[in-house]
Amino acid sequence: MICPCCSGNTFALCCGRYLSGAASAPNAEALMRSRYSAYSLNDEAYLRATWDERTLPAERLVHDDPTQWLGLEIKRFVAEGSNATVEFVARYKIGGRAHRLHEVSRFVQHDGKWLYVDGTFPKSN
Repeated sequence: MICPCCSGNTFALCCGRYLSGAASAPNAEALMRSRYSAYSLNDEAYLRATWDERTLPAERLVHDDPTQWLGLEIKRFVAEGSNATVEFVARYKIGGRAHRLHEVSRFVQHDGKWLYVDGTFPKSN
C-alpha cells in the first residue's frame, strides 16, 4: 500500500512505522505527513497522542462522515531548534464536493517527541 501522505513510499516504510508506535517522527514534516495519514485512516488515538496537550481539543478529531482524503502537498518546512512550522495544502472530498485545507501548522519538540500545537489559515491567492 502506498502511503496516504503522498511521499511515494510504502505505508510500512513511511508513516506506518509512526502510527504503529514502532518509531517517532524525526522532525515536524514527518509528523505532519503521519498526521495526514492518520486523518485519512481515521486514527483518532494517533492524532491525540501527537497533539500538544495544552491545545488538544476535547471533541472528537475524526468523524464518521465519509471524508475522502485526496492528497497532501508540503509547501514549506522551517525548523528552528525545538520549534517548527509546516505549511501544507490537503485536498479532500465530502459528499462529492472537493475542498482544500491550507494551513501553517506549528510544532514543538518536547522530551524528544514532536507534537502538533496549532495552525493558522493563510488567505488564498
